[in-house]
Amino acid sequence: MVVEVKPQLDVNPNDGGVRQLLTRYNHAKAIKDMWLPTFEECYEFALPQRESFYTESVGRRRSDRIFDETAVVGVQEFASRLQAGIVPNYARWADLVAGTEIPKEQQKEVNLNLDQVTEYVFEILQNSNFSQEVHETFLDIALGTGCLLVEEGDAVQPIRFKAIPLPQVVLDSGHDDRIDHIYRKRTIRFKEILIAYPDGNLSERMIMDMEKNPDHECEVVEMVYKNYSNTKEDEHHFCVIAPMYEHKIFDQTFKGLGSNPYIVYRWSKVAGEVYGRGPLQLALPAIKTSNLVIELILENAQMSISGMYQVEDDGVINVDNISLIPGTIIPKAAGSSGLQPIAPAGNFNVSDLVLRDMRTNIKKALYNEMLGVPNEKTPMSATEVAERMADLSRQIGSAFGRLQAELVNPVLQRIIYILKKQGRIKIPVVNGREIKIKSSSPLAQAQHQQDVATVDRFLGMVQARVGPQLLNILVKQDEVAKYVAKKLGIPEELIRSQEEMAIAAGQMQQMMNQAQGAMGGQANGATPPAPPTEPTQ
Repeated sequence: MVVEVKPQLDVNPNDGGVRQLLTRYNHAKAIKDMWLPTFEECYEFALPQRESFYTESVGRRRSDRIFDETAVVGVQEFASRLQAGIVPNYARWADLVAGTEIPKEQQKEVNLNLDQVTEYVFEILQNSNFSQEVHETFLDIALGTGCLLVEEGDAVQPIRFKAIPLPQVVLDSGHDDRIDHIYRKRTIRFKEILIAYPDGNLSERMIMDMEKNPDHECEVVEMVYKNYSNTKEDEHHFCVIAPMYEHKIFDQTFKGLGSNPYIVYRWSKVAGEVYGRGPLQLALPAIKTSNLVIELILENAQMSISGMYQVEDDGVINVDNISLIPGTIIPKAAGSSGLQPIAPAGNFNVSDLVLRDMRTNIKKALYNEMLGVPNEKTPMSATEVAERMADLSRQIGSAFGRLQAELVNPVLQRIIYILKKQGRIKIPVVNGREIKIKSSSPLAQAQHQQDVATVDRFLGMVQARVGPQLLNILVKQDEVAKYVAKKLGIPEELIRSQEEMAIAAGQMQQMMNQAQGAMGGQANGATPPAPPTEPTQ
């Protein structure tokens, strides 16, 4: 019997420990500062519209060094394609199913109930801002690390999502090498602090500064850290500290799976590092090279158009007053050579070859060549698209597994936590045993296609060797159909149960016997009985 465990909320008083928390935050920030040159360079060449890691004026143009838009467009395509493959819009990309601890005779009933819950969860998702905000985090995942905030909403929109830019996030890992401390630095007006944190409190200095200038901005740090002393369930502390005042404004403890509002996920990870490494970092040398080549090509083109000239110093021609425009008359001394054009030294053919290679490397690094060129004259068949999607799933297999563990599962766990807290759903605890989350995204289905293909090859090899009749004796065809349906994500209600299959088999056998009996009677010369007629009056 699975007992429902409701999430608990314990309010903690403002109990100090501010300096210790700020010390750990400053230590984690110092580690992040080592990454800033790489992060900023990737943002500058591929994501110029994103918030800078350094302080700068709002609205400053950051595309002055971009001469080749391959990386800028490629990152957008990468984020869109990744979203379509893992969390597609207006589609179910995961299912809540019964775990292994549920008895097999009860799994079908449990799955039918969970299917209704899944439909409700995705209805909430489709009516929220999830698709817009998760796309912003996929832009950051190209760099290596994305952060998504999942908050409790209101009656109209039960759940709200917000993409947290990477410049605002500072991460730290614990003893088990998992992210256990998440810091977010933000600025907020004094008059809005208690609106954002209704149960918070301000120090005397903060109250005095607020009375002087309510619109003055105050820098705060939101901290979420895991409590390792509680080994029975997930427990996270959420507090807000004003570093300038060394004051803890807000402090709460949340218990239960999915209680952490911040979801941080990474593309890949190097041992000993907290931040992830994305394909954009691998493509950065090619991105910088392609920008340099384009810059040189433009300079060479400018020289080819306007030209370069040399002139003898004859005291007549003043190079400072020469205008190379149509109709210009340039005087020269008698016997002097005047202006002589100089041929440009650049070779457009060589630069074109280098540029083509660099652009190809950028697209390969961002996995933008997996599904072919969109402008191809001959459209690809469904089989070819499926094969390329399967190829893409094989190439990003390790990253897909990490995204499944750090994004898909935590998002659904957080949603279930909030909906259970609001009393909208009632299901057992999703802990991977009673209830488990099964991905049904296009990339997951592409991976399942390989399992189905293996079964098809096996059946074909067995039938070729022993024949179709012996194949039915050796292989459980009904179980094969169930296995294929499970791998392809066929709904549970479309598959017959054992009892229903037995009834259907009996009816089919009866129909076959009747048909054989009728055919046998006709072969022996017997005429079928005439239909009864109505008696005459």
